[in-house]
Amino acid sequence: MTPQLALKNPQISGRSASLFWQGQNAPHVISDQQDWGANPQPMDPAGPDLWHFEFDLDEDIYLEYAFYDPISQTRFADPLNPKKVFNGIDAYNHYFYMPGAKPNPLTRTPSGGLRGAVARYTVPAEFLTVSKTRRVFLYQPAVREAVPLLMVYDGMDYFKRGKLTEIVDHLITQKRIRPLALAFLQNAGQARMVEYACAETTLAFLMNTVLPLAAHEMKLIDTEKQPGAHGVLGASMGGLMSVYTALRLPQVFGQALSQAGAFKLWDQETIAMQWVRHAPRTNIKLWLDCGKLDFLRACNREMSQLMSAKGYNIRYHETGGAHNYTTWRNHLTAGLETLFGDV
Repeated sequence: MTPQLALKNPQISGRSASLFWQGQNAPHVISDQQDWGANPQPMDPAGPDLWHFEFDLDEDIYLEYAFYDPISQTRFADPLNPKKVFNGIDAYNHYFYMPGAKPNPLTRTPSGGLRGAVARYTVPAEFLTVSKTRRVFLYQPAVREAVPLLMVYDGMDYFKRGKLTEIVDHLITQKRIRPLALAFLQNAGQARMVEYACAETTLAFLMNTVLPLAAHEMKLIDTEKQPGAHGVLGASMGGLMSVYTALRLPQVFGQALSQAGAFKLWDQETIAMQWVRHAPRTNIKLWLDCGKLDFLRACNREMSQLMSAKGYNIRYHETGGAHNYTTWRNHLTAGLETLFGDV
């Protein structure tokens, strides 16, 4: 199955995006749209030793895909598309943007470097499920006044893959958000799901270890004087945990930004959703977003509708992507401007 270079993937016309493969036999296609390995799609003959597969996509879609043999479970590189990105687990995906989608231009390091400063720390983590220590990165904006803090779950991913530091640095410089400090929290690896499933021990770690460190190293707004000044951000299980953090600790974290939050697990409502459904409304401000191709789209729609019906201050947005950090970083700007745009 050795292809010969002749075409370029994808070929886009209107809503159609076609992939081609040259060879006697063709692999299957797995992608954001077809739930990856759970639903491999065969390619169709398109000529002698030529095969193709066609996507029907909205114009604002960012899509990742791979060529795949479902029998051997082997991936094949696409020689007709050099663009690829690490999937965050164990492989690289090829990708493309439809004509109405584009990368976030704020992910590039500013000319001359970051205006703010990043410092790295190792802190005790006896409250958590695994490891005796965790890494925490702190970003201090280039200002002297006291600033709000944004706690970031899955912080190492948002730092490296989400380019959050670069995005925030640009937004502050362009006066699109108020100056904002960041605390990037290392997750628990294999125990991540446990720690982010509305876990009180994770809140204890924030309040007893991370927040005191950030307040000691940076000049933060005093939430005793300005309740709810800080915020919290996360994606997937981290998105669930960010909303739960704000619900539980609104006097400290009055803003929550959730990207593709896992508000239901195996079709069961999480504590966060039950809290919204049955407890008195909490005075917090929320931004929820989720990709049109994300497998968590339905529960994000349900959570946003529930919160709106309960009178929460919430904005919900559906993006042209799926469950990946490229989608999340491409759409961070709108959420940050909504929550911290009062310059």
